[in-house]
Amino acid sequence: MATADEVALPYHEPGIVTILTLVSFILLLNVANHIIDKILYCGLLVQLFLGIGWGTPGANWLGRDFEHVAVNLGYLGLLLIVYEGGLMTSFKALKDNVLLSLGVAITGIALPISASYILVTLVEATPLQAFAAGAALCSTSLGTTFTVMKASSLSTTKMGIVLTSAAMMDDVVGLVMVQVISNLGGTSSSFSAVTIVRPICVSIGFVCAVPLAARFIVQPFTTWLNGKRTTSPTGYINYVLTRDTTALIIHTAILVCLITATTYAGTSNLFAAYLAGASINWWDNTLSHPTFHGSGRNLSIDHTDRSQSMLSAPSSTSGIEVFKRFFYQPLQRILKPLFFASIGFSVPITRMFTGGVIWRGVIYTIFMFISKFACGFWLMRLPGLAAGVLGLKRSSNTEKKLTGANKIGATAAAAGSGSVSDPQKASLDDLPAPKSSAIPEKKQSASRQSNEGRVRTRSTVTSTLKPISLYPGCIVGSAMVARGEIGFLISALAESNGIFGGEPNASIFLIVTWAIMLCTIVGPVIVGTLVARVKKMEGRAGEGQGREGVLGEWGVR
Repeated sequence: MATADEVALPYHEPGIVTILTLVSFILLLNVANHIIDKILYCGLLVQLFLGIGWGTPGANWLGRDFEHVAVNLGYLGLLLIVYEGGLMTSFKALKDNVLLSLGVAITGIALPISASYILVTLVEATPLQAFAAGAALCSTSLGTTFTVMKASSLSTTKMGIVLTSAAMMDDVVGLVMVQVISNLGGTSSSFSAVTIVRPICVSIGFVCAVPLAARFIVQPFTTWLNGKRTTSPTGYINYVLTRDTTALIIHTAILVCLITATTYAGTSNLFAAYLAGASINWWDNTLSHPTFHGSGRNLSIDHTDRSQSMLSAPSSTSGIEVFKRFFYQPLQRILKPLFFASIGFSVPITRMFTGGVIWRGVIYTIFMFISKFACGFWLMRLPGLAAGVLGLKRSSNTEKKLTGANKIGATAAAAGSGSVSDPQKASLDDLPAPKSSAIPEKKQSASRQSNEGRVRTRSTVTSTLKPISLYPGCIVGSAMVARGEIGFLISALAESNGIFGGEPNASIFLIVTWAIMLCTIVGPVIVGTLVARVKKMEGRAGEGQGREGVLGEWGVR
């Protein structure tokens, strides 16, 4: 550690032991994560275990100085993970399924917090400790959810949209809980309502302020700026704004400014990272952006219909493309592995395998599994469940379209047969046949067959859309079980701030850690098994041996 008299850090070449230790640590973090993600979708747990093994709880090969650096860099990785989640938010999908997603999210928040009060009986925890444990277990692993959905090709289905939207909502609440837990730990001796109310109110304030600023400041300014770009496509303004480095600077500035503002205002900077990503995503996909041909100063405007230019921002400067080009590789290879490894630095593994901790951890895990798995009941069409109403939205839309097509077909058939009667007063069979009845009878017969075909098609589509199994609910419930990064973060904060007890190896922290780890392992494994089963059944349906449309309307893209 530098003293007050030192004006610079003397440079020393690292020893071979340090080099080999760091190389093996970084390589194993990436290789093991890749292998386990392919098999069980929970490579983050391997990174956590490597942090335990190489860090202070295990062999202590890394040293305390490197662990402090890894914690700081890992937190930058967590900020980028949450920022990426905001960039991937689909506002249209969220709007179409907001009620159902909200029901799933509320279930995934309320039940784990309520069930966590079993710790009062298991380990004589205080209500505050039980609440902190529930806050850690109410989150859902965004990384695991996205990985599972992409691997199973279900991310664009209605089920995948509902799942990712609900997981987003759960994590937004979890991000607010991060600041609440930090405040509770810092003021445990003088607890007051302000401790909880302030971060919640500040978060609500930012949720309201950011959309208002986007609507009344950003949108008019963008419209004015696009007018300048359109009138002068070869000008300096358009040249600067079409470069990806400009987009990188603007996006980074938005992210840093929001993080700074929320930190000083008193809420989670992780929540600010999500708002920054969602705001950039809104700007890319909601506002109109002119398109140009050429490169550099040799640009020509694309004079297409304005409605066609409303689709999205140019792909090279969109938020997700800039993220992939500049942030994705450092995040995946260095920052994200260091974050999960840094969580492992705080896990007292030598105290986790005592008999009392293990059986209490397993019991608590069962309660936490059931409380999240219950989210899947919203997708099960059983009597009395709200999903029976909410889930019919897409089916009713499909039926309306088909009904409209039937009406058009019936009108065309009536016009072809020369009839102008009211369908409520007389049918086609009751109309008097004209003298040349041979041709109209053929047309009439053809129209009947056409209408019958449409009715059969509608019945087939409707029956296909209706769920014929419990697979959709089970898949969503199992996918919500994995806790992941936010759960580990809240648990580690509660432990380090003294909420779980005065000692760093408090049994409550160990029990919560067991629950987070087991849920993050079991959830993706069950999802992978169910998805493989569904694909196998649908594959056999083509051979006439399986069941077609196992997921029903939830599998519609």
